Amino acid sequence: MDQSLSSGRGQLSVLSCFPPSVGRDVAVAVVKPLRAGLGNPDTRSLLRTDRQVKWTMEVLCYGLTLPLDGDTVQLCLDVYTDWLMALVSPKESIPPPISRKPDLYTQKILKHLHSLFLSRSDQASPVYTSLCQQVLCAVQSLARDGAVMSRDTWETLLNFLLCINQTMLAAGVSEQLSHLSVAVLLEVWLLSCSRCFPSRSLWQTGRQMLSSCRHQGAVVEQWSRVIAALTSRLLLLTFGPSFPHFKVHDEDAALIPKDMDGHRVPHTWFRFLHLLGNPVDLSRPLVVGLTPSSHEEASRDDSQLPSIFFRAMRGVSTLVDAFLGVTVINNQPTEELLPGHTTRIPFRDRLPSLDVSFPPHLLSRVAVTKSPFRDRHPPHGVSRPRSGSAPPIPMTTLSVPIAPHFSTSPHNKRLKPGNVSKASSKPFAASRPATSQPPLCSSPRPSPSPLRCKLDSLLHLFGDWLFDAALFNRDSGQTSGHGDVVVTSSRWAAGRAEACGTLCRVFACKKTAEDILAVYLSRYRFYLVLLQGLRVTEEGCPLVLASILLNSTSLFCCDLKGVNLLLTSFTSAVEKVLLDRELVRFKSFVSPVDLRRASILVLLTLLPIPVQFGTVRSESLLDGRLNRDDVTRGSFLSLKPRLIRVLIGALQTETDTLNTQIILAAVLNLVQDSALLEAAGESQQEAESQQSGARGPLWTCGPGANRWTRETAFQSDTAGSLWVQFVRLLTQRLAAQWRNDPAVCLSALEVLGGLAKVEVSVEESERMRAVTSVCCYIVFQCSRPPPLHSRDLHSIIVAAFHCLNVWLTQHPAMLDHQECLLEVLEIVELGISGTKSRQEEQTTCKEEKELNPASLRVKEAAEATLTCVMQVSGAFPFLGGLLGEDALIGCSAMSDCRAKKFRYFVVDHSVILAMLEPPEGPEQATCPSLTVLVRGPSGGHTWTLQLHLHPREGRTETQQTLIPEQRRAGQEDAGIRCDVEYQLFPDSIDRDALVKADLSIPTLNESVTEEVQHQLEHLKAALKRQRQVEARPQVSGRAVVIKTCRPPPPTTNFQTARLFLSHLGLLTPEALKSLGTSGVPAQLVSLDSSLPGFSEDLRHLDQLASRNCDSAFIFYMKAGQRTTAEILRNVESCCSVQSHFLDFLWSLGRPAEVGRRQGGGFNPNTSEFQAVLGDSGGGVFNGERFVLMYTDALTEITFTVPSPSHVADLSKSPTGVSSNPQSPFNSSKVSTPKTTSSPVEDTQYFCFESSFVGFESKLLIVWVERFEDIESFPLTSVSNVQLIFVHPLKTGLYRIRFHGNATSKFSLVVPLVDGSVVSKRSLGFLVRETVINCCQRRRLESDSAPPPHVRRKHMINNMILRYRNGHSEAAFYAALFKDP
Repeated sequence: MDQSLSSGRGQLSVLSCFPPSVGRDVAVAVVKPLRAGLGNPDTRSLLRTDRQVKWTMEVLCYGLTLPLDGDTVQLCLDVYTDWLMALVSPKESIPPPISRKPDLYTQKILKHLHSLFLSRSDQASPVYTSLCQQVLCAVQSLARDGAVMSRDTWETLLNFLLCINQTMLAAGVSEQLSHLSVAVLLEVWLLSCSRCFPSRSLWQTGRQMLSSCRHQGAVVEQWSRVIAALTSRLLLLTFGPSFPHFKVHDEDAALIPKDMDGHRVPHTWFRFLHLLGNPVDLSRPLVVGLTPSSHEEASRDDSQLPSIFFRAMRGVSTLVDAFLGVTVINNQPTEELLPGHTTRIPFRDRLPSLDVSFPPHLLSRVAVTKSPFRDRHPPHGVSRPRSGSAPPIPMTTLSVPIAPHFSTSPHNKRLKPGNVSKASSKPFAASRPATSQPPLCSSPRPSPSPLRCKLDSLLHLFGDWLFDAALFNRDSGQTSGHGDVVVTSSRWAAGRAEACGTLCRVFACKKTAEDILAVYLSRYRFYLVLLQGLRVTEEGCPLVLASILLNSTSLFCCDLKGVNLLLTSFTSAVEKVLLDRELVRFKSFVSPVDLRRASILVLLTLLPIPVQFGTVRSESLLDGRLNRDDVTRGSFLSLKPRLIRVLIGALQTETDTLNTQIILAAVLNLVQDSALLEAAGESQQEAESQQSGARGPLWTCGPGANRWTRETAFQSDTAGSLWVQFVRLLTQRLAAQWRNDPAVCLSALEVLGGLAKVEVSVEESERMRAVTSVCCYIVFQCSRPPPLHSRDLHSIIVAAFHCLNVWLTQHPAMLDHQECLLEVLEIVELGISGTKSRQEEQTTCKEEKELNPASLRVKEAAEATLTCVMQVSGAFPFLGGLLGEDALIGCSAMSDCRAKKFRYFVVDHSVILAMLEPPEGPEQATCPSLTVLVRGPSGGHTWTLQLHLHPREGRTETQQTLIPEQRRAGQEDAGIRCDVEYQLFPDSIDRDALVKADLSIPTLNESVTEEVQHQLEHLKAALKRQRQVEARPQVSGRAVVIKTCRPPPPTTNFQTARLFLSHLGLLTPEALKSLGTSGVPAQLVSLDSSLPGFSEDLRHLDQLASRNCDSAFIFYMKAGQRTTAEILRNVESCCSVQSHFLDFLWSLGRPAEVGRRQGGGFNPNTSEFQAVLGDSGGGVFNGERFVLMYTDALTEITFTVPSPSHVADLSKSPTGVSSNPQSPFNSSKVSTPKTTSSPVEDTQYFCFESSFVGFESKLLIVWVERFEDIESFPLTSVSNVQLIFVHPLKTGLYRIRFHGNATSKFSLVVPLVDGSVVSKRSLGFLVRETVINCCQRRRLESDSAPPPHVRRKHMINNMILRYRNGHSEAAFYAALFKDP
């Protein structure tokens, strides 16, 4: 290399043979006239011939070697820098020989300029730095603006820069000057690659020179800048504009000439990549210390090599991230404390990629300066330094799915690459005391680009460096051959951690079905790196452990071969982090919150694995020498108790809101999976006891299917015990630590509601304890002072009431216990009125209480709970739905004339009773009956009532009639007749005098109206005639014959409606008071069904659901699909979809015909599903005729699978609504969020790429064969969209990608979060729970989404006002005796 660089060094001038005073005098005498003519453009040069120019150049060459105490060196330098512009812009001041042969003289001038950089005593002076900057500025301008330069000139220029850089870096010049010289060298080299590609020998020389100086921080810094800018250009040329742009700073991007040919960019990039050789050699003092300067640096106790090694590995890490398309943004600079010194350096490049703030024993101070020269040169030839620059190294951050920061959209909304930061060219900041504090939270990392290259190709480029750095370990120490320097691994931990984190990111970005060479996964490479880095003993390195965890959140859900070998090591690492409250060993270099979050996400991927593989034993691929304690030798199930303990411990120690919500999601996943597994095991054991041959479990999937054995049924970690532990833990923390955190409380209530649906065998007292805890939580929140009440608080109270409703409807037997019923009713009273009647020692009567609820929403939620209590407490197992007038009368279509057969009454202003009296007949004679249609806020029911004289228990079979037993005829003259005069009042009443009190009751004559007077006269006349008739026998003198009384014949017309209302106590004057007279709404109101529109409003009321009706759309996306038409065609045939997808549809709900309301419960029937499915791939459930429906007491979910025929039906209608009268698209819109039972009402707002359907509350479930295709899902708008992506893994598990609503205040919905891994058993249940919770969150945040019972109540009130019968009380009573 020295021989190659010798051509760039100038020869000694002839003046060096004379005494110094002679040479100095000659130089001063010659250079002053030349310098004087440079400032005047009209002055011609004094030199006209070649001999004159050559002689003068000898003098100038000597002048550059003079001391800096005078201005001779400056004058000589001014002349030479002016003559160098002969190739740029010739001037009169330049001698003609130079203008005629600019290349030749430029080469000579460059050789002479090297004399300035020779070793001298005054190199540390500012004057020397200014002169060097002037030379570098002139050389840079020459390379940039030189129009035509010969190859020899380019090679001379590059050799010159190599020589001066080697000289200055070896001499230890100022850090600012060293950064400047390296920056100019690399920029000029890039210009040469664009205009005159350097020769192979020159590349070799440059590599040798830079490799020998790579122990200098400036070399690594400037190399990182240039290689990052080249990478940005290379990615654009290689992958096109669709690939995520690797954005670097504009000044760094300008280093790459715009006119560089596209074919030269890859060659230049590859050669620049290897200019420094292997950066891992920086960690090997014996290799890097071959030169005296590097050996001296390696021998120092405060050596910069660990810091430089880290920055070099960070530069490599940035390049890897760029090729993966996962570069991140971090606009907030971080001040990093470099260990070993008390100087805090303001870095604008975010150090390091895992948010490290280096502890003092790791790295030493490194100079970070930079000065590219794109700006206009300031006076005195000193280039104005840039504000700062550094390699574009982004921060390695944790990729988490949670809101509000989970705004990364998988639909062409990728986060922009990180802005390249710049290293400051200013002097270092003043020394300050060193402090150690956690850095700011890192930014989210976007998903890798689907266009990324294969991992093997990436590992071919960077694998050797990364593996060498990651496996670097010198625990025992190594002594160099010269200075007895002991190098320990802790000093190099930052670079090693960077390499380990980068490798984890690389392998975590594995594409679906992509094969990685076994050599990269084998015991000598990646898995060995992780096994060594995940040590939790004292020998392990916390920095490396943290880096691995931060970048391995998705490592176990990438289908890596043999990844389960790391299960025990990751379990130990996660256990180390999550069970430590303080994380003292990690606080100095990583944010504890981010580290715990990464560990939690890793735990989410580990939890299903032991259950999935069951009793399969894990065969170690490594012998026990490396990590004998962590290599499991038992079955996978042996790790389940350990993982459960970690989960419980994490829930107890976690304080961050987001982390706690993710743990809560894992709780429901674990308990439900365990419960279903036990249920499947019990079913299998029953089958084995009945059959001789053993049969497999119900849910099997792939080669790793579970094999439930009798041994596992008796483990202590059963589903029941887990259920009890987690319910107790959740209720305790809900009442204590979490009660002031709305987001955690909301998630905890959702998980509690989900646990109520898990079918486990536990004591009833445990369930009642959970209900009591929810009630206490409601009391605490409602009793907060008024200033603390807010919409968020009321939303949490509403959610608590909803959770209470779930528990009551799932376990109605709890209400059979009086104490539980009273407690629930007290909570209902508190929600409706604002206070309890029984408080401590005093009791308030109902009529004395003032209604002052916390809010109207809370009151409505309490009313819904009361409705649940009334429906499930003491009720039949199943209450039938509303049949309707049509079905009862037997006609095909209801009309106003049909409705006239019914009597319509409204009770308590909230319940409509439609009564149908059967026609007269023998059946009515035996037992009068009445059919009642009850329509209330809680829904509609149909009841048939029969009147019996005796209760059912005492009734005999012979008791069939109401007709009394006939008696024999009596004798007409039997008995003795006694003449007795009967009186209504005693005789003494006429003798007593009247008092004023007797006049308090007016007489009949004083209070009658004209109409009543006419009736009284008619009555008097009738009485008079009756008296006359009774007196006739005495006048005639004939004997009176008295006949025996006999009962009248049995009646067949009972007016059963009148009897029913009378038995209910509603036919009283108090119940019939009108609003105008008493101010209180009448308890009983009659409706006039003959008014027009009555039947239509009644039908509309029946269409209003009594449950929360939600909907979701399901799509199947095959590998490589990009368009809407391709995705929709998949569900037309079962051959186009995976069988697991059909099983998933079956687990979501049962087939239901559109327009027919379903009953409660979910009882999957395989035969029914297969009969409806046929040979379809799920497209039969497109909403035209069938949908998938899930219903329970509180919720109704409609799952629709859109198909091309469904789209065509929509496109034919000019309004975008199906023309098919039976299509559910004809349903009317309901306010957001959608609460109708028809799924396709939602699709009127759904904006798929073709804009054929749409729904405001968008919730899509997408089954993707390739996980990387998520980025290509064709969704034009992502606002207010929630997407659940389900990807099947080869292990039989399912990977979840959840894209939540970023605008929502509580956007993290459980139980499925981004990064979850679930089993096939629990997939359907968890998806349904997530859909329910998503829709419930939207209702909590919406102002136009009243509960179902409130909407129905408002509709009933409107009907009362519109169709109320205005007859008098007399007319009302008279109508009861008439047929309708």
